[in-house]
Amino acid sequence: MNLLRTPVQDRLVRFALVGCGRIAQNHIEAIKRHAERAELVAVCDTDTTALAAAVARTGARSFTSLTELLAAKGDLGIDCVVLTSPSGLHPRQAIEVARAGIDVMTEKPMATRWQDGLAMVKACDDAGVRLFVVKQNRRNPTLQLLKRAVAEGRFGRLYNIAVNVFWTRPQSYYDSAEWRGTWEFDGGAFMNQASHYVDLLDWICGPVESVMAYTGTLARNIEVEDSGVAALKWRNGAMGTVNVSMLTYPKNMEGSITLLGEKGSVRIGGLAVNEIQHWEFDAPHEMDALTKDASYQTTSVYGFGHPLYYDNVVKTLRGEAHPETDGREGLKSLELLIALYMSARDGRRVNLPLSY
Repeated sequence: MNLLRTPVQDRLVRFALVGCGRIAQNHIEAIKRHAERAELVAVCDTDTTALAAAVARTGARSFTSLTELLAAKGDLGIDCVVLTSPSGLHPRQAIEVARAGIDVMTEKPMATRWQDGLAMVKACDDAGVRLFVVKQNRRNPTLQLLKRAVAEGRFGRLYNIAVNVFWTRPQSYYDSAEWRGTWEFDGGAFMNQASHYVDLLDWICGPVESVMAYTGTLARNIEVEDSGVAALKWRNGAMGTVNVSMLTYPKNMEGSITLLGEKGSVRIGGLAVNEIQHWEFDAPHEMDALTKDASYQTTSVYGFGHPLYYDNVVKTLRGEAHPETDGREGLKSLELLIALYMSARDGRRVNLPLSY
């Protein structure tokens, strides 16, 4: 890919935000945290109430359509358009932004269909722009430490991996917007709520060889699943499970990952992989002293990774770094998600990689 965009120098990096709902607030706050290097110049939403609230909070220029926003790109000097809209809209919007010659950042999941994800990457390649995919959980200090332990071979051979996401999403959550709980725009417990946890399966543990999954809609009046379980086998021989439920009573309970290996065992749990609850290896290492400081308190399942994610994006746009999670990196977790749904739908084991 030959990038058409030159590094931003001698001014602030300019972001535009499309979608002013729940997760957009994290992005607004993250951009504010980098006020010495970045600014939010435009916000866009079809919901006039949400749009007005975003304008009141940020002072950014408002737009009711992406096309209208892109028409003003020259006046605003937008460097990157951030998509925090419903997931099913990401592909069309990302392609429209790319064709306007502007870099794109998209929230998870980057798409709800495999072919749409591929089309997003191709469109950005063809236009010579960058595609950033938000994976803020990777910046959690607990997971950074776990990633390092795996990379430095402290576990020896990995034997077993378990991921649990036990949260609650009441019917009122799905009823709060028409797109929630739909196949077209949202995706279910795997695709939406557990997306960042599915991402950990490849990022920390390596390529997955095959998956077998079940999904079910046990309690909510929605199109998609509120519960799902899966068995996985990795190319390195490890086996494991993913267990996801949006029906935990009465509140969010656990987001965790456990690794069992030849020379060590670790469990990172808490509400959202924010606590190192077990950390034991056959030999001491300097990183062991970092475990206490890595844990942190949170009442949010989103964690505190968005400002750290933006730091990399801003540095990339300024020509000071390379993207940590670009479109191709984003495709890895989308591929796993699609494999899980294919397995549950067809009642069979699905091997990876999927055919392109």
